[in-house]
Amino acid sequence: MNFGQEVYILPIENQERKQILFALLVIVLYLSPLFILGENAHIRVHDNLDSNIAWYKVLSESGELFGAIDAKIPQIMNGLPRNAFGSEFSIIVWLYALFPTMVAYAISQALTRFIAFFGMYILLKKHLVTGRQSGWIRVGTSLAFALTPFWPSGMLSTLGMPLALWAFLNIRSKDHSWKNYLVLTLLPLYSSIVLGFFFFLVAMGFLWISDVIRKKGWNLRFLLSIVYMTVIFGLVEYRLVASFIFDSEPNSRDEYFHARLPLEWVIKLTFKNFVLGHTHVMTVHALIILPITVFALYIILTKKLWRQEKIFVFLFGLNFMLSAWYAFWFYKGWLPLTERFHTLDTFNFARFHFLRPMVIYLGFALAIKIIWEHSDYAKKTLSIFIAVQIMILMGFNEEITHNKKPSFKEFYAESLFQEIKDHIGLPQEEYRVASIGLHPAIAQFNGFYTLDSYNNFYPLTYKHQFRQIIENELAKNKNIKIYFDEWGGRCYLFTDELGKHYMFKKGSKKELENLELNVDAYKGLGGKYIFSAIPINNAKENGLVLERIFTKKGSIWKIHLYRVT
Repeated sequence: MNFGQEVYILPIENQERKQILFALLVIVLYLSPLFILGENAHIRVHDNLDSNIAWYKVLSESGELFGAIDAKIPQIMNGLPRNAFGSEFSIIVWLYALFPTMVAYAISQALTRFIAFFGMYILLKKHLVTGRQSGWIRVGTSLAFALTPFWPSGMLSTLGMPLALWAFLNIRSKDHSWKNYLVLTLLPLYSSIVLGFFFFLVAMGFLWISDVIRKKGWNLRFLLSIVYMTVIFGLVEYRLVASFIFDSEPNSRDEYFHARLPLEWVIKLTFKNFVLGHTHVMTVHALIILPITVFALYIILTKKLWRQEKIFVFLFGLNFMLSAWYAFWFYKGWLPLTERFHTLDTFNFARFHFLRPMVIYLGFALAIKIIWEHSDYAKKTLSIFIAVQIMILMGFNEEITHNKKPSFKEFYAESLFQEIKDHIGLPQEEYRVASIGLHPAIAQFNGFYTLDSYNNFYPLTYKHQFRQIIENELAKNKNIKIYFDEWGGRCYLFTDELGKHYMFKKGSKKELENLELNVDAYKGLGGKYIFSAIPINNAKENGLVLERIFTKKGSIWKIHLYRVT
């Protein structure tokens, strides 16, 4: 592969400048609901409102933003390790510390999408789609890439990869401009190594090794640049590094088991991921991009363009390989290895598929270029296909896709929970709560000290203590038992009757009839109140007394406040 061999950037044509301006206006339009609606905007709940957004607020108000390595955040799980939260060197942490939550969220979205656009654009312009007449391909692909519905708290972990690749390919091509090293220095401040860049840096390592094997020289500058970015990530995420290397206390990830799927399920998952993608790295490529890239591959096959278009062929194959790797990570055949090498369970190596957004959209740009150059019949419709892809992605705007879910303001219901706080009348640090039929993040966001939480990194001893509270409910339901025992990231008050459902609005007719909590274990952890989104009809048998039901006009929740006797 000749990645990075063409280092001369053509000047931007006047028409291309207009296209770039139009693309930027489209991104502004895409972002506008966040800035116009503010707290009335609808944004993703899963792995967003139910977790990260509340964590940022808890951290910023904890007084432990600069806490020591062994510091604790007392508001969650009787002292969640400070290292379970983001580094104080991460820009996203400071956004939430300095701005109101939805303002921080909107700024974060804007930063990510604009940088994603320019990163993809300069990568294509300098290294892959370099022709003077190809500006519309570069701009259209970059705009589409910038509009992908990425995981919000991932920041530039995936959408920043094209910018990083641009810098690395420049260095690999003997271009040692300070701009390249500035990119490698700043990107770790707004991305995560475990949510994307570990896998990207490994890929860069393989690229360097392939150069050596193909006798292209040792290129020590390129190798050292990879090491440099890795070191910067290590400094930024020193808490994660310290926890991984020095923390000997078992944590919840020590009971994470992933290798469970039989071969036929793995094969199905491979093709499902290849076509539909994954919730954390959604690419929305099935309707337009996949057919276009398959057609480009057909042209290569029929016209014998293997050598000429080897980068596209490599990307197409890599795309499928990444889907297969993701699926096979869950294959039960891994069990002998995971039992012997525990790191294979505690670290999610399946995330190599987080490279796919960049791979897919680079392949899309090259596919359009190939079709444009070799198919007179099809080339006339290519701009339409790009436009349709952009329109599809506009339809994946959070305000559209999550419109039936609670808005930010409805979800956290601050005025409702202020009433609960006032009713209890005690300083929040003096008692502990947990929730049923409701995400614990809501109580956390409102300042309550919760025994339950959604966290992937907390002491294993606490998981076992909490399990005693729900052991009878887990015994009734195999699904939630496996979910808790073999993962445990959601340390919730699970019940057999509700299963894995945590969003019961006030119009729900659901009621709990046969709840069996170990109230002594709950009181042992300091539990005093339970916030339940639905009535508990056998509350007395569980040592619970209904104090009051809280609801109000405009609120989507009806909170039953139970006190432990």
